[in-house]
Formats: sequence, structure tokens, C-alpha cells
Amino acid sequence: MSLMSKLLVTILSLSSLACASDEQVIKFLQNGIGSNPNIITLDIKIVTRIPLDTPTGWEAYIVQMDGKAKAGTNKTQKISQRSIYFVGDGVITTDLYNLKTGDKLSNSISPKFNEKYYDDAHLLFGNINAAHKVVIFSDPLCPFCRTFVPTILSYMKKYPKTFAVYYYHFPLASLHPAAVTLVEAAIVAEGQGRKGIVEGLYKVKVDGREANKQKILDAFNMTQNTNIKLSDLRNKNVKKHFADDMNVAQEHLVNGTPTVFFDGVKDTTKQKYKNAKIIK
Repeated sequence: MSLMSKLLVTILSLSSLACASDEQVIKFLQNGIGSNPNIITLDIKIVTRIPLDTPTGWEAYIVQMDGKAKAGTNKTQKISQRSIYFVGDGVITTDLYNLKTGDKLSNSISPKFNEKYYDDAHLLFGNINAAHKVVIFSDPLCPFCRTFVPTILSYMKKYPKTFAVYYYHFPLASLHPAAVTLVEAAIVAEGQGRKGIVEGLYKVKVDGREANKQKILDAFNMTQNTNIKLSDLRNKNVKKHFADDMNVAQEHLVNGTPTVFFDGVKDTTKQKYKNAKIIK
């Protein structure tokens, strides 16, 4: 659990809120989270408000929180996190659930994909002026990703006028720590101008819990026919690329894999590409 997640539980997940203005939501969160003795500074901003179709009268607030908190004796830790809050009927809550399906509404809420991140560095293939832009956040050791991502990439790669495909690395370190080393190696290889690296990631055979970085790297090199060294992974540009991808994921509230955005909107079905009119 992140430091911010621990701090968030210091406020009630459901508490009365007389009115739903931005100022009152910010004040409520500031008073709740900011009252934690571990908080040193805290700045809260409303990024956007998204009206819900159901329940009617409710809105999802996407909130950006930045600041500093105590993290042990004489240590501080930077806070930077986006969160979702639901406001309506005089209450605020961290999530809502569909009684019939049990689905969390927060899983379907996301800001539109920021157009500035449709950049050359993340364009996997397709024409930048293609009819549709598809963004994929994925962990190469995620079991579902291992089948889904190669399938969707293989399909869309055939139609460059229809799909411009952008790919962001999002290894789930807590579940598959070995994915971090794989992603770092992929970034190195991509920086060397190697092609087909992302597709090859899903063919690397390694245990997701493997902790031996050299063993992970050996598996990567064998599959990708590369000669990446452990020292290459420590390059500052590699670390920056990795951090930037993770920050873009955080900005768009990506918390699972694979996450797909189709024409800027989060596609919870991950199937919208199938309905696109093919341009040959």
C-alpha cells in the first residue's frame, strides 16, 4: 500500500457533504487528509468532474494531490497521486458498486487520454493520421496480457491507415517484480533502434516472481537476440523513460493491465477496435 493510500484511510469513506461545489470538496478532503499528523504540506486540485449516468445526480471527481509527508525519523516523502471520489445526494465516497454485478464504478472512470502523449517515442506502429488512435498500457508478465496484447497488436498492425497504436510500459511490480527488469531491458533495446521488442516481450519465458536480474536479463536476451547488460539498465535515460511511462499511467488512473484507450476514451471492454471500419 502506498503512503498516500495509508493516509486516505484516515478520512471516512462516506461522510456527509452539504453541497458539491469544488471548493467544498477540496475543503472536505483537505480537512480529512490534511489533519493526519504525518502530512507536512498538501495541495489538492480538482482535475475534472464527470457526471454519472447512474446513479443520477452523482459526479465522479478526479482529484490531484501533491505535497510532502513524514516517512520515518527525519525523512520525508513526496506525495503525488490522482484519486477518484464520487459525490452526490449530500455524500462523498471513495467508490460505488453495482449491486447486480458487483463491479466498482471507479474501474470505468478515467480522464480522456492527454493528446500530448501521442508521441513518436510511444508510437508502436500505424500512421499518426490513422482513423483511430489506440493506447495500450501493459505488463508483459500479466497472464491475460500474454494472450490479449499479441492478439490485438497482430490484428491492428495489418491496418496502419485504421490504427495508430501507442504503447506504454506498466509493469505491476507488486505482482510480477521480474517485469520491471524486462521493461528496463526493452527500453534499452528500443533506444538502440531494435524493432519488434514490444511484441517479443510477450514471448520471454521467466517466472514473474523471479528476483535474479541476471537470470531475467538472460531470458530477455535469448528471446530478443540482444546483448543487454545489467549496467545498461542503470542508464539515466532508461530510468527516466520508465518513470515517465509510470507517471502517464498515474495521470490517467491506470491501475491494472491491460488498460486500453480507444480514441482518447478508456475502453473497459477492450473490444472497440473490432468495430472499427477498416481502411485499406
